[in-house]
Amino acid sequence: MQCSKLALALFLGAAFSASALAQTCTPKVGAEHLVSAGKLQMSINPTLPPQQFVDEKGELQGLNVELGKAIAKKLCLEPVFIRMDMPPMIPALQAGRFDMINTGMFWTEERSKLMFMIPYGQQAMSIYTVPSSTFKITKFDDLAGHVVGIETGTYQERKSREYNADMVARGLKPIDFRTFMTASETTAALRAGQLEAGINIDETAANFVERGIAKVWLSGINGTDITVTYRDKTTALAAAAALNELKADGTYDKLFDKFKMTRLKDTTFAIRGPGPAPK
Repeated sequence: MQCSKLALALFLGAAFSASALAQTCTPKVGAEHLVSAGKLQMSINPTLPPQQFVDEKGELQGLNVELGKAIAKKLCLEPVFIRMDMPPMIPALQAGRFDMINTGMFWTEERSKLMFMIPYGQQAMSIYTVPSSTFKITKFDDLAGHVVGIETGTYQERKSREYNADMVARGLKPIDFRTFMTASETTAALRAGQLEAGINIDETAANFVERGIAKVWLSGINGTDITVTYRDKTTALAAAAALNELKADGTYDKLFDKFKMTRLKDTTFAIRGPGPAPK
């Protein structure tokens, strides 16, 4: 009998605590603006360490994972991560499958007309080889006529193809691009001798160097801002406010220091670009 009373007391105490917590934390984004009430659903491609990756236990790690959780906490929403490849993310966001793209998507004017984009950091591109390679790369033009791996559907693929088009117009041989779904697949092909070089973001290339599987020849190519991206303007505005709070309380700086990422030059966070036209 005493055990039953104790169990009941513990149950009621836990229920009261959960209820009190719920009352002190009201979601800052209404259900009408979310795919699922009370949840911030984020797509993520966990193949770009240290930005986003899966550890040896199969758990999501990285700057964007922790930043996504911190934004959700500020908004009093449950963070939900949806793992998927990069190419289908934009149409899936537009179709309302989730609320946010959380992959460090590069800002472009074209994209800013499709989604509500909030710059939060900076990135650029690196060109790398395996450590033992004798292929010396001092400029992008040196890739002319060589087999180069790159992640498909990314900003770095788009910019690299633009550089390649300019090279061909100047009479150089075209780059033989081989596209892959993830950075890991690109690097695996490079290590298997199927590629001569790879292109990816600076931080991911630097991570490969730390792991002893790559040598970076060029970095800092075509740097630009990276974003968290939303389908709904109200949600985006709330997320921008959350980022400003995270900057003010020091969380933002601690995360960028932890993962050795480059901070946004702007001191405040806001939607950049017009966003999608009203339906």
